[in-house]
Amino acid sequence: MTIRIFLLSLFFGLLLSCSSSTNYYVLSPVGKAPDRQGVGLGIGPIIPSNYLVERPYVLFQASPNQIEMSDYHQWAGELDDNFGRVLGVNLGRRVGTGRIQPYPWDPNNKLDYQVSVDLNQFHGTADGDALLEASWRLYRLPVGILVTSKTSTLTVPLQGDGYVALVAAQSKLVDLLAAEIAKSIRK
Repeated sequence: MTIRIFLLSLFFGLLLSCSSSTNYYVLSPVGKAPDRQGVGLGIGPIIPSNYLVERPYVLFQASPNQIEMSDYHQWAGELDDNFGRVLGVNLGRRVGTGRIQPYPWDPNNKLDYQVSVDLNQFHGTADGDALLEASWRLYRLPVGILVTSKTSTLTVPLQGDGYVALVAAQSKLVDLLAAEIAKSIRK
């Protein structure tokens, strides 16, 4: 009886070890932002489309009307938080500031600008690209005067196959978006 239990335990242990484990991904900034000096930037809110937040998956668009997802490839946290953090660091690096605050920020933090983003599309494509479409607004604070409102559609080719290459390309897309927003801040 003991041998039978041991063999069953061994079988189930081997079966479980053969199953795939979930991989978790985060976006990465290109570099770090300067020290806490310069213009004050408030980042957010970042509002992803429902298809990006209802499930935590890193997504590929297989055809114009089909999104593919895998239980084994997921974001390591909330996409809007990760996207906002990386956008803030990249934007800070591009405009030379480390004074970056995520939304919601303390009203006592004297910020100069607010960047809000509607994340419309953010996934891989069947053409081997990563796609980012974002509607963003830049406000002058403290009064909240709209400086710029724009929709950016950006693509970056994947440098390989799979989810690691997709997330690396998506990280580059966030930096390209930061470059577009930085142009409006410098005007």
